[in-house]
Amino acid sequence: MVVYGMENTVSVTMDMMVAHGAAVMRAVQRSCVIVDLPFGSYQLSKEQAFTNAVRLMKETGCDGVKLEGGEEMAETVSFLTKRGIPVFGHVGLMPQLVNVAGGFRSVGHSDEEAKRLKADATAIADAGAFAIVIEGTVEPLAHEITTMVAVPTIGIGGSPACDGQILVVDDILGLYGDLSPRFVKRYAELASSVSDAAASYAQEVRSGIFPGAEHTFRRRG
Repeated sequence: MVVYGMENTVSVTMDMMVAHGAAVMRAVQRSCVIVDLPFGSYQLSKEQAFTNAVRLMKETGCDGVKLEGGEEMAETVSFLTKRGIPVFGHVGLMPQLVNVAGGFRSVGHSDEEAKRLKADATAIADAGAFAIVIEGTVEPLAHEITTMVAVPTIGIGGSPACDGQILVVDDILGLYGDLSPRFVKRYAELASSVSDAAASYAQEVRSGIFPGAEHTFRRRG
């Protein structure tokens, strides 16, 4: 969404994730890198998930894969982990399911929804996921899930009680337009600086100020 301007993540392809994952890995020295399995690359069957997870790990060199889903994905998570694929789970608001969820909204407000989310997180943890993202989930519930599961939880619009936190870097830096979800805190406002720099460059090119003599190559001797 922040790189290609898509309205959601549904249109992301395996080729995109391979290219971006490989680019990240070329710069990483010690971080654990997890690459998302895109929509449609793992829901059909556990065998499909394995094939695509292996491709991601082989072609990027990443440390594991992430997939969205709860109880319905537990069998797939177990299948992958038993075959050497580390899996990072993702429950709560699931961006890949935005079309059936009625848009991007926080979850866990009703007793029924809270019960389902707790069952989802427990199922994924029990299936072998080594950590779980909790996204867009009301604070008391995200807190409760964190205390329930034995694996680390990473919050994005979850609870301060999650074991870790994550935000999209473009949101942190203020590069992603005017959209600012409730869970985002902007630590900089770089969009205006980027626009100002681009405008100054364009103005100097039009006026002939840039490139100056110090920016051009001259013959030696």
